[in-house]
Amino acid sequence: MNKKILQILEYDKVKEQFMNALTTAQGQKELSDLVPLTDKDKIQLLFDEVADFRLLTQENGLLNLGKTNDLTEILRRLELEASLSGKEFVEIKKVIQLGINIQRFFDEAENVETPSLNITLEKLVDLSGLIKKLEIFDNAGSLYDNASLELMHIRASIKSHQSEIRKIMQEMLTKNLSSLSENVITIRNDRQVLPVKAENKNKIAGVVHDMSASGQTLYIEPNAVVSLNNKLNQKRIEERQEIIRIYRELSEELKPYSFDIRQNAWLIGHIDFVRAKYLYLAANKASLPALTNDKDIILFAARHPLIDAKMVVANDIKFDRTLNTIVITGPNTGGKTITLKTVGLLTILAQSGLPILADDGSRIHLFDDIFADIGDEQSIEQSLSTFSSHMTNIVQILAQADENSLVLFDELGAGTDPKEGAALAIAILENLRKRNVKTMASTHYPELKAYGVKTQQVINASMEFNIDKMQPTYHLQLGVPGRSNALEISRRLGLPETIISEAGQQISGSEHDVNQMIEKLEEKTREVIESSRNIKKIERENQSLHKDLTKVYNQINRERDFELEKAQKEAQEVVKKASLEAQEILKNLNDKAALKPHEIIAARKELEGLAPTIDFSKNKVLKKAKAQRGLKQGAEVNVTSYGQRGKLIRLEKDGRWTVQMGSITTRLSEEEFEVIDTPEQIQAKTKNVSKKVTSKVKAQLDLRGMRYEEAELELDNYIDQALLANLIQITIVHGIGTGVIREMVQKKLQKHRHIKSYEYAPINAGGSGATIAILK
Repeated sequence: MNKKILQILEYDKVKEQFMNALTTAQGQKELSDLVPLTDKDKIQLLFDEVADFRLLTQENGLLNLGKTNDLTEILRRLELEASLSGKEFVEIKKVIQLGINIQRFFDEAENVETPSLNITLEKLVDLSGLIKKLEIFDNAGSLYDNASLELMHIRASIKSHQSEIRKIMQEMLTKNLSSLSENVITIRNDRQVLPVKAENKNKIAGVVHDMSASGQTLYIEPNAVVSLNNKLNQKRIEERQEIIRIYRELSEELKPYSFDIRQNAWLIGHIDFVRAKYLYLAANKASLPALTNDKDIILFAARHPLIDAKMVVANDIKFDRTLNTIVITGPNTGGKTITLKTVGLLTILAQSGLPILADDGSRIHLFDDIFADIGDEQSIEQSLSTFSSHMTNIVQILAQADENSLVLFDELGAGTDPKEGAALAIAILENLRKRNVKTMASTHYPELKAYGVKTQQVINASMEFNIDKMQPTYHLQLGVPGRSNALEISRRLGLPETIISEAGQQISGSEHDVNQMIEKLEEKTREVIESSRNIKKIERENQSLHKDLTKVYNQINRERDFELEKAQKEAQEVVKKASLEAQEILKNLNDKAALKPHEIIAARKELEGLAPTIDFSKNKVLKKAKAQRGLKQGAEVNVTSYGQRGKLIRLEKDGRWTVQMGSITTRLSEEEFEVIDTPEQIQAKTKNVSKKVTSKVKAQLDLRGMRYEEAELELDNYIDQALLANLIQITIVHGIGTGVIREMVQKKLQKHRHIKSYEYAPINAGGSGATIAILK
């Protein structure tokens, strides 16, 4: 599709509306490279992906994606055998982890199939083995102490030297306060020094590293710590060398996976883009149109995406296969240009696989190309083209347009003598009509109204104008040509009636009759449009009701099958147990009464016949089981998975109940709770009973000394208890150690939806050995 039409219709501005919903660099790149397509199968697949994602989200909630950066340069360096930095390793880690999270989300999804999205998911490579190699980095790209045994020993030595130096420096600071200009230990050239008054420099033996601007203070490293500082610097050099070695080895290990990492990044970006399309569709009440190849353009409640949603006027545009040309007439600033742009822009967006601002049921024809001559103050280029430049553009369009093109003309034939302009406009439209080129044109010329009435496959349309309010309504009226309102507008603006009467006499009777006819057509058209809108509203309500009923019906069937299977198994177990007991009795009787073998076999068959396959499909007791459970709004329940009491708020469309437990609201299936009191029982109880709830949950959890699995389970339970106790802030003490428990805590807090923020505790409260989290 030609680039000029994308500029005229401001295609890139609409694409920017999707950008904020994207979190990955690859998703943003895919949006940036997006162009309209002509392959129906490819476009339909893009629509199917969004439809699948919508169903997935409705059943399982929205997929959360973390932010990732572009890996192109990082992977290029990796393939060139360069050694990556810590931050670059973290960027790779984010992409790999995001791929694992996406796969896990889809694996755990319930009650929905996503065949279109599965095409992308099946291409994701399992790189979970690399995550363990990258867990040696924190989120900032720094290596944990346990990244290697050598690094752990080096850093232990560094901490020991630092502690010893700090102790000696503190002692010297205390002993030499009178000789110092400040009561602090400071740093110069990466060494701890004391700020000594110049006149007291001989009182503290050591190395002078710096002098103040005034010369009154010397920064001296005492001789007592020079040797220790030298050892400390040596250990820091060894630390840097060890870090370089780890980076180099890890880069070599990751290099064979560079292609898989790059592919996963692209696939994650594509899922991110599908997610952004869904968010746009849901936020803007957009739709996924049907695709046709029969020149059928049907747009219900079409809106231009670049006009404020509070101001934009929705229009039904029916440019079906029976029509070749629509001629739109009406006053200036009435919305003719916007209507042309809306048709062109929504077509381009649909051919890009993007949702369009139109109601369900809309249809879009796939065009090979779209051409437009739109050059007024409303155009993107703010064009002030002359008749010549307009005609030059039209000549090019006529040369390039074919049967599978859409042509949009704004003010066709304007800028020259009205009679010649009208004649040219009709001749151009007739040329395109005979060549079967789909065309929409706006004009002021009244001659084109007659052309629209008498020519096959051509229809008139106009933009409605409210005479009472003296302003356009921006509603498109198909089948009704625009009429002149000049005399009426002039009368309302105060022009003397004598002048208006004189002007009216200049208008022929036939023209007057035409205006009256158009006025009646407008009135009838408004009535039809209003009736059509009411019918569509009822249809949408019926469709919504049908979807809801279908969901409830399917949920009931699933629950019924589960209950039937459960009851059948229980009944068979009871009968089986009874049969075994009866066989034991027969055996005893045989031993005592010496029954014949064939008599025992016959009796055993009779006993086994007591356990037939039970048909519960007509069991009325089972059908009433749910009703007897007291599952009604307001019922008190015991949530077995949490060990907490709650209240039923409402039954959701997916068959699960919304349950309130303290300040937490969650959705649970009926198997996850038991009814304690029905609403009737609650009302029957004494109303004057007050209940005091006291929370014994502490604001601190200590995980030190626990195994990984034990600490993980303890943390999950503690967060749930803290939420139920309405705690605002909690502290998790995990220690420093090897960093494994600390990393687990950080990951859990990062993924938990009820954690607002978290950070290491202050130095005086445990530092990096404890994490403070703020609850939502």
